[in-house]
Amino acid sequence: MITGVLTGWRLINLRSFDAGAGRHLRAWWLRWTVYAPKLPGWLQACGLGITPDPAPVALALTPFGRTLGRRRRPTPTQLPKVLGVRSGASWDEVRVRLIPGQKPEDLDEATRALASARGVARCQVRELTPNVISIDFQRRNLLADPVNCPDLARLASVEGGSVDLRRVWAGRTEYGQDWHIPLAGGHTLTAGATGAGKGSVMWCPLVSIAPAIRDRWVRVSGIDPKGMELAYGRRIFHRYAVTGTDALTVLEELVAAMDTRKAAFAGRVRMVPISPEHPLELLEFDEIGTLTKYTDRKTREAITERVALLTTQGRALGFTVRGYVQEPTKDTVPVRELFPRRICLRVSAKSHVGMVLGENAYERGAWANRIGESEAGTGYVWGEGIREPLRIRAGWVPDHTIKHLETFVTGPTEHDTAVLPFPPKPTNPSGSTHGGAA
Repeated sequence: MITGVLTGWRLINLRSFDAGAGRHLRAWWLRWTVYAPKLPGWLQACGLGITPDPAPVALALTPFGRTLGRRRRPTPTQLPKVLGVRSGASWDEVRVRLIPGQKPEDLDEATRALASARGVARCQVRELTPNVISIDFQRRNLLADPVNCPDLARLASVEGGSVDLRRVWAGRTEYGQDWHIPLAGGHTLTAGATGAGKGSVMWCPLVSIAPAIRDRWVRVSGIDPKGMELAYGRRIFHRYAVTGTDALTVLEELVAAMDTRKAAFAGRVRMVPISPEHPLELLEFDEIGTLTKYTDRKTREAITERVALLTTQGRALGFTVRGYVQEPTKDTVPVRELFPRRICLRVSAKSHVGMVLGENAYERGAWANRIGESEAGTGYVWGEGIREPLRIRAGWVPDHTIKHLETFVTGPTEHDTAVLPFPPKPTNPSGSTHGGAA
């Protein structure tokens, strides 16, 4: 009877069945058929067991007091114990109790070997308590397909003051949840090779906050050394620069505005409230390494100094810097450590992962150098209040949406094709050079 009811439920509504009963049945089945019998062997093969000291030696003596031989008692290897299994839409979470002498970091370097043993693409270790961890195995990749950006037509009736600038929609996570980023209250550095999708990380949040830009709650400035990426949506930027000299002018204006705001609010508040009179000053700095290394020394030092001022003092005053770079070395971006939030898209070298996300990020599951070229916008974030890197995919913004964003923010202009009805979103981002392949 129960089997029939469950079967009928599954046939009628698979999503509801999986949320209500399927995941529990799957977790029970996986625990007793896969993880409980097989995980100890995987852990032992990875050298994650501990062998106690040998038992005391037992001596066999002759009647005359001579030793005939030594017999050692066997000392079995101790292995972490499986406590339970949770199974979601894409991940299996295996809770394991560590044995005395182990720490969560001991399992970090074995994640690739454990993933291979399970036959999955990803494995990650999360610390739950000091002696209990979760070994997570990814069964399905929910980020295999492109993620669409917000529909501007649905944002037309949204008031700018109602946009939460501390929680801006930017894409999806590997757990199938919405990925939000703070634009107010923190600076972000995004690193990725050519074609990794830095444009998605750049444009998708701007589309999400379009009402706030339109209603003057946010004022966006752009520095675009290539003169291509931000130029495609030039009209949304209050300040815009391409050359090193012009970039320095933009930065000086922002620093001066920050000093003015500081003088007006010093001693009155600890955090300047965002308003149309005192908007969030958002700086999009594309290819930041071009002007912090590959330019003349005097301009380079001046730009670095002003970026450092904005990133160290701007948080409480309503100034945010978002930088983008291909080569995330300290020489290329000397102010790298002043960006508290980091996003690492596809990079060419394993060492770049640690440069962006910090020491041991790769060992903890941030395999950014293994992201495929067809997965533009996919990467890892760290600094979101968790110990482990989080895999994300930014929303893809096609070219026509950027043009519609210009019209949404500034109004139509003569011969502006963006005033045409909103066309349907393409399903394949390979034809875009702005939203997904920058």
